[in-house]
Amino acid sequence: MTQSPESPLPPPKERRRLRESRSLTQAQLAERLGVSPKTVRGWESGRTFPSGPNREAYTRLLISLAKGMNGTNGTSTAPEETALESTAPQPLLAPPCDEEAVPSSLTPAQAFDALYAFCVPALVRQTYLLTGRRELARESVERAFQLAWQHWPEVALDRDPAGWVRSAAYDCALSPWHRFRPRYRHPEPPPTDAADRALLHALLGLPPSYRRTLVLYDGVGLGLPETAAETEASTPAAASRLTHARAVVAASLPELSDPAALHRRLVELASMKRLRAARPEPVRTKGERRIRFWTQAAIAFTVAIIGVTTLTLRTAPTRYEAPIGPAQAILGVPPEAALGPLSSAEQKLHAKLSKETANGPERVQPLSR
Repeated sequence: MTQSPESPLPPPKERRRLRESRSLTQAQLAERLGVSPKTVRGWESGRTFPSGPNREAYTRLLISLAKGMNGTNGTSTAPEETALESTAPQPLLAPPCDEEAVPSSLTPAQAFDALYAFCVPALVRQTYLLTGRRELARESVERAFQLAWQHWPEVALDRDPAGWVRSAAYDCALSPWHRFRPRYRHPEPPPTDAADRALLHALLGLPPSYRRTLVLYDGVGLGLPETAAETEASTPAAASRLTHARAVVAASLPELSDPAALHRRLVELASMKRLRAARPEPVRTKGERRIRFWTQAAIAFTVAIIGVTTLTLRTAPTRYEAPIGPAQAILGVPPEAALGPLSSAEQKLHAKLSKETANGPERVQPLSR
């Protein structure tokens, strides 16, 4: 279902933000408009759009909420940010998904499958604009949902589960390690249309952070603060990146200097390719296998560390033993004399000593000669 060009409405997330800024619940807003809360929930999730008298009444109410919020908020916006916000396009690539789009009574697997079915078609197209590769776009989105399933309690409680997955998919798609993979060393065939080739070439010529900012703001339709938060930059830095990216694209394609025309061409370029993704069940299964593999690897590594540590403790010495130095020759010692026959004088002395007694004054007092 597409949104009518008459009486344009803010993006669904902006509608919800306006309602919450005035502390209104969906039931209270539905009572003011004379519709059911389920209808308002569909309008704010982007699944349905108001039409006829309901559209006009909803538009007037949103305008009054915006005026009331601006009247009570005394903060001012920088001129550059105001100019960019005034040209914010409608989110044509995909309606934002919030936690109310998935009923709370579903099991974790059912909630994951619902989020997957809702976000994957548009998310693959967005990732294609970042990479220019269909296979890499599909692989990045599936990897992002595998990470989401591994961290499902965190994702399920997040205020914007689709934003969590989108950020992970963009990080995977823009990883610099892909250049070392053989399958991604050569570019894919460009689009057949010359205008599409020029636009894709201009996008891929931008730095990754500038390209991501342009796709989020002019493609997805996020506001400038949300774009800055998702790209981990300050709002002035995101505005500067967006302005530079628009200038580069306009230099190559002057007809896209208008943000609305740029947004329309981004949607057309992303919709030209037949981009598909796997079903949610294989993605969950692959994510679970990856979890088991890394868990088993961590256990095996821990066991190996414990075994090596135990072996070291059992075989290591308990005291210090000085090392034995290498053998060296000792110099300056006279050689030992060899035994030989006694001379006549030595024989007389030996005989005399043998006849002397062991006790007596002869042993203490020598005889006079």
